[in-house]
Amino acid sequence: MRTLAHVTHEAVHKIGGIGTVLEGLLTARAYHEAVDRTVLVGPLFSVEGDATTRLGRGGEVFYSSIDHRRDHPAAHALRDVEQRCGVSIIYGRRPFKAVDTGFESAPEVLLIAVWHAHPGPLKYLKFRLYESFGIASDRYESIWEYEQYVRLAMPALEALRAIGACGGAEQQCVVVAHEFMGMPTALAAKLFPEFGCKAVFQAHEVAAVRKIVEEHPCHDTMFYNVLRRAPREGLYLEDVFGSQDGYFKHPLVKAARYCDNILAVGDDVVEELRFLSPRFKDAPISLTYNGIPAYRSTADEDTASKRRLQVYAENLLGFCPDFVFTHVTRLVRSKGLWRDLEVMEHIERAFRADGRTAVLFVLSTEMGGPRRPADILRMERDYGWPVAHREGLPDLSGGEAAYYVGVQAFNARSRQCKVIFLNQFGFDREHCGLRMPEDVRFWDIRRGSDLEFGQSVYEPFGIAQIEALSFGSICVMSTVCGCAGFVRRVTDNRPGPNVIAVDYTHLDQPVAQVRDLLKLTEADRVRIERNVAREAARQILAALPTTPIQSAALLDRGHEIARRMSWDVIARDYFMPAIEYAIKR
Repeated sequence: MRTLAHVTHEAVHKIGGIGTVLEGLLTARAYHEAVDRTVLVGPLFSVEGDATTRLGRGGEVFYSSIDHRRDHPAAHALRDVEQRCGVSIIYGRRPFKAVDTGFESAPEVLLIAVWHAHPGPLKYLKFRLYESFGIASDRYESIWEYEQYVRLAMPALEALRAIGACGGAEQQCVVVAHEFMGMPTALAAKLFPEFGCKAVFQAHEVAAVRKIVEEHPCHDTMFYNVLRRAPREGLYLEDVFGSQDGYFKHPLVKAARYCDNILAVGDDVVEELRFLSPRFKDAPISLTYNGIPAYRSTADEDTASKRRLQVYAENLLGFCPDFVFTHVTRLVRSKGLWRDLEVMEHIERAFRADGRTAVLFVLSTEMGGPRRPADILRMERDYGWPVAHREGLPDLSGGEAAYYVGVQAFNARSRQCKVIFLNQFGFDREHCGLRMPEDVRFWDIRRGSDLEFGQSVYEPFGIAQIEALSFGSICVMSTVCGCAGFVRRVTDNRPGPNVIAVDYTHLDQPVAQVRDLLKLTEADRVRIERNVAREAARQILAALPTTPIQSAALLDRGHEIARRMSWDVIARDYFMPAIEYAIKR
């Protein structure tokens, strides 16, 4: 009986990339055929609601001491874990359904409330983490984002044993630690062999590297040149950038080398891990890309979706654009949203010459959830949201306001191209107001897009950048995106016009030494970005279809590339072989 226990903060609700990965992986037939049992493990964040809402829409609760449900066969064992560890447990299952194939799965879920965990066992675990792995938990105890996942570790393993997922002679359990959040549980599995668990770390990023890239004024232009140069000088990350141990995620990621395998979601992530320290030189690391949905849509369906987006643009701006560009992403610095505006400046100049028009819909927000429909309707009525915005909630947050300054400046100068900033979760009339056509649904922004931007400064993979690939969209990304490496691999480095990968790490002046690379300034980056944006615009203008035949070719080629990058391919050729390697070590 093979069980995979995925430890994550997105065990119930999809918040970001990890939730998307789980959705894709757990509904892949190749995964389903290779794994007998899947358990999603995470902390309980709130006791609001009741048993009908604990595990999300369609979820089913088998056991919950919070809701006085104790009639499951494992209830006695789970209750024993609660009493010994000082936690509360919710156990059940939740449904998943693949958005492209319709394949369904219903993994089990363990949510554990760790607010009042008994201090004795917790202190012993922290001692063992320090003794064996050098993790000084006392430095980070005041950071709940760290503390709760250390508290989760032992109750998680105990609960897995209580439901029969590990610890038995016939059980083969692998703890999959998704990012730093799962690492305490993975390390506990290594410390206490009586649970019989293997441990793997799925590196969706390298936390210290993300922090360095985002905070340095020269971002990826500096870092990836350092990454390529430093090994030649015998240097590692902390030799170049100093100790990172003040960042609570870093010691947990450094300890990943003790796992039975590390799954890195992109080519650069492999190199970033090797760069952490000499001890990662021989650490087991398996390149394990993420996947994307592989839709098979028709030209008529795509045209209908594009027409709906054009009608929406016309309702907002008073003209029907020839092209619809999109960028669907989180609003964080690593996404490099300002680069889209740089590229659009060059496209605007070209379109002035030939009379074509375009609208760029940017769907991005800092908020943790959707703005209320009533607020959207009021903003739409009072001042024309989302064409116009105002600072302060319920409209622009601080980061949104900073980005909107650039949007305003672009729109003030442009005639042929306009940018619409939708700072909202969701893409339908309920979430976006009455000027959006009633028949618009979220996937129209994928299916109807001529081009999807994704020019990140740090992007370990980047599912969102290429989700529109199946629909014949042109996907524009930076070369540091992990998905760019995957595209090169599946196309033998010949992606055609469907994928444009632009290199913002290319230095216009040679820099020989690491110490000189560290001196690169924001002015250097801006100069390089302007040059690269001009080249990106040139490639985009050459790739945009001008006839139905060209559009059909993009659609066929895009679907073929997406098919080679599907979640079934990932499960069969990457993920499960990496798990097998961990089991056999």
